[in-house]
Formats: sequence, C-alpha cells, structure tokens
Amino acid sequence: MAGKTTSSNKAKIARRVIEVLEYFDDTHREATVMDIVRRYNRPQSSTSELLSSLVELGLLHKDPYSRAYSLTPRAALLGTSGQPELIRDGRVVRLMDRLVAQTGLSVALHAMVGLDAQIVSWRHGPRAPAATRELTGGVKEPLVRNAAGLLMLSTIARPRCEGMVRRLNAEADDLSKFQFSEVMALIDGCRDARHILGAAGFNTGVEAVSGLIPRQPEGHPLAVSIVYGKDDKVNPETLLQCMGDAMRSCLPDPDATTNVEQFPHAA
Repeated sequence: MAGKTTSSNKAKIARRVIEVLEYFDDTHREATVMDIVRRYNRPQSSTSELLSSLVELGLLHKDPYSRAYSLTPRAALLGTSGQPELIRDGRVVRLMDRLVAQTGLSVALHAMVGLDAQIVSWRHGPRAPAATRELTGGVKEPLVRNAAGLLMLSTIARPRCEGMVRRLNAEADDLSKFQFSEVMALIDGCRDARHILGAAGFNTGVEAVSGLIPRQPEGHPLAVSIVYGKDDKVNPETLLQCMGDAMRSCLPDPDATTNVEQFPHAA
C-alpha cells in the first residue's frame, strides 16, 4: 500500500509541474502563487514550495520586487535537442503565430498520445469563440471526437488504424458509440488530402480546419488546426488556403531550399 501511495504522489507532483509550465502563454507571461492556486485549485503552501523548487532548477525566474514568476530559457529549450528540426528550430511556433495574426482565430497544435488527441500548444486569437477561452495545452480526448484526431489516424496504416478505431468504439460509453464504417470513411477521405474540415472537439461545439505538419516521424503525427465558431463569418476554404500558404512559407520543403554553405575550419 505504501508503494502505491508513493507512486501516486510522484505522479501528482509530475502533473503539477507540467500544469505550472503550461500556465504561461501569450496572455500569461507572469504568474503569482495565487494565480496558480486559483487556476488549478491547489493548496497554497505546496504550490509555493513547488514554484521555489522550479526556481532552483532554473525553470522559473522569480522577480524579487513583484514576486511574480516567469519561464526561463531553460524551460523553453528543455527537450528541444531531441525533437525533429521543424520543432527544434521554432518553425512550427512561427507557423502558429502567423495563422493567428492572419486570421484572428485561435490555433491549436495536436499530437497523438495513445488513443487520444492532445492539444500540445494553444494560441488564443482575438476572435476566439467563448467556448474555447478556457482551453489550454495538455487536454486530451479520444481521437475520433475531433477533426485533428481523425486526420492523425489517417497517417496510420489501415489495418492498424481499423484496430484502433474498433478499440475506441469498444471503450466509448453508450452516448459516445459511433458507426465504424462512417468513421473509417472520414479517415480514408483525408489520407491523400492531408487536411480535414470538421468538429474541433474538446466539448467546445466549434469547428476547425486541420492540416498535417509535414515530415514528422512515422507514428508521431502532428496536426495544426484553425478553430472558429459555427456562427463566425468565415470561409473554411479560405482558411485552408491560408494554412497552405503559411505552411509553404514557414515549413518549406528542404529539397527546395538552398543549402547552407559550409566553411572549412580555420587552422
């Protein structure tokens, strides 16, 4: 029993560290202890201790005057060295920023985590529907419940994909069951197109245009989504064209770019 309790406590601590790091975004550049306490409903004493530990680790900076915390460069670069080049050099971040600036809408980056679609990063746009204002990075839901999830499933070989979809249906509650053939038709419909228009998911009731990030490792797809309300006066086809233009600009094919000239080392 003691071993299980220890493991459970370690998992809670790990989860709370991730929560703190994900709190910071374009609209939350700094945070006080009470900001974190209120967002995640955590005890003040343990939250203060956690933030102090992250300062010691070099992941947070604490302003000595305002006593507010902010992310350090170490937090931003942690783990980037082992990532694909598009992630490591910041091109995917620039892609998301460009789409927000051009459309005024919110933009999400999705990854596949087991049988779930997870929001890796969320950029709030000034025209964001009210239903999406509480969305943050880290939230997950089954792949079949949102357009980005269906799109990422389309990168999986069909026999394995079928098995994943059948398992998702078997594990769904009665209200979430679906027609296997209909879902597979949606997945097959975007295999070649590499984009999809559909539900944004995550209990928001809004729509999304989703496209695959190119040149990702097999089995680790990423999708970017432009999210909009059903009543918003937007043209999905125009958003799709905007996304394509942004990808060509921010994520160019390396075979079509000029090689960097290499200079010999000095003697």
